[in-house]
Amino acid sequence: MPDRRRRTVRDLRRANRSVLLRRLYFDGPLSRQDLARETGLSPASVSNVVGELIEAGLVAEAGSVESDGGRPRVLLKVAAGFGHLIGVDVGETRVMVELFDLDLTPLAKADLPLGDGGHDDRAVARHILEGLDDVAGRASVDPSTVIGVGVGVPGVVEHRPAEGGPEAVVHCQTIGWDGVPLERMLRAGTGLPLFVDNGATALGQAEMWFGAGRGHRNAVVALIGSGVGSAVMIDGSPYRGAAGSAGEWGHTTSRVGGVPCRCGSLGCLEAYVGAAALLERYRAAGGPAGADEETALAGLLDDPSPAAAELRADVAEHLGAGVADLVNLFSPEKIIIGGWAGLLLGGRMLGRIVDATARYALRQPFAQTSVELCHLGPEAVAVGAATLPLAHLLDGGGEPAVPAPAPPVQPSAGRVARSEYIRGTRGRPSGSR
Repeated sequence: MPDRRRRTVRDLRRANRSVLLRRLYFDGPLSRQDLARETGLSPASVSNVVGELIEAGLVAEAGSVESDGGRPRVLLKVAAGFGHLIGVDVGETRVMVELFDLDLTPLAKADLPLGDGGHDDRAVARHILEGLDDVAGRASVDPSTVIGVGVGVPGVVEHRPAEGGPEAVVHCQTIGWDGVPLERMLRAGTGLPLFVDNGATALGQAEMWFGAGRGHRNAVVALIGSGVGSAVMIDGSPYRGAAGSAGEWGHTTSRVGGVPCRCGSLGCLEAYVGAAALLERYRAAGGPAGADEETALAGLLDDPSPAAAELRADVAEHLGAGVADLVNLFSPEKIIIGGWAGLLLGGRMLGRIVDATARYALRQPFAQTSVELCHLGPEAVAVGAATLPLAHLLDGGGEPAVPAPAPPVQPSAGRVARSEYIRGTRGRPSGSR
């Protein structure tokens, strides 16, 4: 009985810390009086918890404001310098690693092209680990201040039971990954806490927190790059489905018996609006060969030829129909189009895409939905990935995470060569997502 009571008290204190931290992070600076009024916690509880957070260095004073007839009220905020976050975007052609402070201010970035290795899992893991070293070195950051590393990947992320806590395994047919133990591979080279999730889901969380979805509870964030994905946000949280694969919008059927998709199926939306497939059609129609995807897509959007105009009309129609499917299925407040290709396409053709959506969507839910572009830019997946360890910190009331023990290295597996990779030193509980 005493043990149960102690656990309950500890859980209550952690919950109170989380409530106050979240309020300060998203709405601060706020005074103690503001926090008591807006959270429903008693002034005494607020004072005690705030004192703990200030002593830990996670909350700092941020000036004061006059009060009605009393002493000035001290304002509080989350201390941006308490620690660092790293976000990793495993993209189609490169791995992007970015270092942030707690305010998500960028401090250093490493852009690592995948090259001829493509999506060989060992090459990707090696690039991620090299990027961790790179950004920490450029910013002269002590690894012990890194709260965690978020990794956004394409495909389905499964969390399998393992020693020390669930372990992320990645399934992605389009790049040939079938149960790749990415988290285990990374743990062979870093002691930092790892949080692995689908890249579109990570982007969705960031857009709901800081971008076009802020202030809304129900939205779909569409990620369009070389491939296509989405994050379905319901009541502020990502909907994952029973197997964690919800949101694979790019592999819904746009045309029965249509063109082959990279996933092996026919007629997927990705095969019509994903940049890789779209540019393949553009080259077949006489577009320039050899240019990188971003340059080539921008060229397609500017090309005055009839063939390019026909392709633009086709992609607007397919994308509008795909967005209409999201409207009819989820009736969200907003559909937010992001990803580097989504921002290029939407920046030039958003009106045409919305017009096509109106033709395919049911009138009533369409009237309640707005369609707009992502606010966080083409590199928002790295920002989204950094929110994964940040969410763990806020949910845990400021208790940072520690990684599971590094797995034994199997020389015959040939996974990741050990070298001078970062090793965290601060004690934290396991935090994989």
